[in-house]
Amino acid sequence: MTKIEDGAVVLFQGDSITDCGRNRETGADLGRGYALIASALFASKYPEKQVHFINRGISGNRVMDLQQRWQEDCLDLKPTWVSIYIGINDTWRRYDRNDSTSVEAFAEGYRELIVRTKETLDAKLILVEPFVLPVPEDRKRWREDLDPKINAVRELAREFETLYVPLDGLFAAASVKAPPAYWAPDGVHPSPAGHALIANAWLEAVQA
Repeated sequence: MTKIEDGAVVLFQGDSITDCGRNRETGADLGRGYALIASALFASKYPEKQVHFINRGISGNRVMDLQQRWQEDCLDLKPTWVSIYIGINDTWRRYDRNDSTSVEAFAEGYRELIVRTKETLDAKLILVEPFVLPVPEDRKRWREDLDPKINAVRELAREFETLYVPLDGLFAAASVKAPPAYWAPDGVHPSPAGHALIANAWLEAVQA
């Protein structure tokens, strides 16, 4: 039986992978990615639960951006579940803008999001780890920056006993069955198949 209760309010938070082209003018739009797929599959399986899903992912966001908008885009919405998927831009900006985020700053900011959520809401948390695939070739360099951040997310999940979605390993395993570009053409943004992979892993985490 799924962990998500009747009448739950589930908030998806993150960057472009969560955002995925959602219409910001309407608060109800879930975008075209894993948030839409996961919520649609969940709703079809548990119609009697009447769970309400919200997407507040914003393209380009890093942990510091989530911190700045957490009151308005999380706490004020009073979700009973908060799914956080952030981190790839904290790595990417080091390589395209020479604007790096240390693993310490990343972990500290992420921890603050969790603590604020737990102190303000009686909400359960789902942490989704970032991933990167080696397409194009330069993405391989990113591992030195991203791997410690993935470990930081895993440590936070352990510490706060949250649910966890281990995407980096899942995408690596999937890339044995089909080339990395099949799952994420630029190594970061998932293809439709990649979004389905995330959605299924997310549903597995909530035992749906």
